[in-house]
Amino acid sequence: MRALLASFALMLAAPALAQLTPAERTMQATVAAEQDRTLSLLERMVNQNSGSQNPDGVEKVAAMVRAELEPLGFAVRWIPLRQTGRAGHLVASHTGKRGTKRLLLISHLDTVFEPASPFQRWVRDGDEVRGPGATDNKGGIAVIVAALRAMKAAGTLQQTNVTVFLTGDEEDPGMPLAMARGDLIAAGKASDVALDFEPMARDGERDMGGISRRSITDWQLVVKARGGHSSAVGTAGSGFGANYELARIVDAFRKDVTEPGLTLNVGMIAGGTSAKLEPGGIRAAVEGKTNIIASEAVAKGDLRVLDPAQLERAQARMRAIVAARLGGVSEANLEFEPGYPPMAATDANRALLARLNLVNRDLGLDSQEPLDPIRRGAGDISFVAADVAAGLVGFGPGGGGTHSDDEWLDIPSITRQATRAAILMSRLGKERR
Repeated sequence: MRALLASFALMLAAPALAQLTPAERTMQATVAAEQDRTLSLLERMVNQNSGSQNPDGVEKVAAMVRAELEPLGFAVRWIPLRQTGRAGHLVASHTGKRGTKRLLLISHLDTVFEPASPFQRWVRDGDEVRGPGATDNKGGIAVIVAALRAMKAAGTLQQTNVTVFLTGDEEDPGMPLAMARGDLIAAGKASDVALDFEPMARDGERDMGGISRRSITDWQLVVKARGGHSSAVGTAGSGFGANYELARIVDAFRKDVTEPGLTLNVGMIAGGTSAKLEPGGIRAAVEGKTNIIASEAVAKGDLRVLDPAQLERAQARMRAIVAARLGGVSEANLEFEPGYPPMAATDANRALLARLNLVNRDLGLDSQEPLDPIRRGAGDISFVAADVAAGLVGFGPGGGGTHSDDEWLDIPSITRQATRAAILMSRLGKERR
């Protein structure tokens, strides 16, 4: 690993390519010529519902992708994971020249839109498309396929060691998480470079690059206190009840658990004479009256950080806040559920972005500056970030409105992103490990 990191640190010192090679011009032309084909594939994927909790739909999209990758020489396998409550993952591997860098391309088959959602179909208006998963992340899959087809046409795919890993539950992971992400972690350990095909971020008219992603850790707080008549609230004998204690805690979270790059959200609160989370944890059954001191309260939320050290500091502060109880509180339990780890910004990631910017220069495109990670959510590349020498985020298409019924895709961005990816992968793929 140390040797790999050193090789990426030296990337900036490598001679800059003055122009595209003949093979790279072939890739550029192929991506452009096949735009209608790429859009046809994307339309078929978008029109097939593949909500995270619709395993049959996820598998149907996987079958569409398999049909694209096998003719390119990929060995494709399906990893079933119904035992986690989700469909599974599609993994496609291509063996190139021995001893060269091994590339891992990451995207996902599922969307946030389940079969009951009214948002189900592809609608095109000029250079924009609206549809579920058009950008997040079926558009990313379309970019992968377009880039690999261009490499095949140019003869550079033959030499490249590349694995495509498409998870079926990125938006709503199966449990236990260790099982749901075990195969992805193993793929990361067997790779040198990871490229994440989640949607591209923009700052105004400028394409941005991603060298880091924040983590996500869910937390749950349960408070229990003495009940009683409301006329005695705040007295030594009765205390303040569960609702006041929960309010004290979450407000202290807001004021005291703060650092640059850290966000702490309270997504759900319930409290009364009884407050019980229903199965699944997204609803609570609550009872209460105005003249009774609340005896039970629950809250749930998430914590997002830049690196493991920041997570440790935040959790320590949260536990200290919970430990300082108001009178009458009998129990206050704070629990954290392991989630997506952070992908920290590293010098190797910065060097890889510099390599991408050489591609941009040779294509006549503006350079991509690092995106502030607070503008992205968590993602699957974080599970491999500690094992690969370098990684980049955001090779998918541009657009907006993700996770909403207004999700839209910028069609020209597909061609731009697929061309960038094909050339970068071809350049990296011929380098020694």
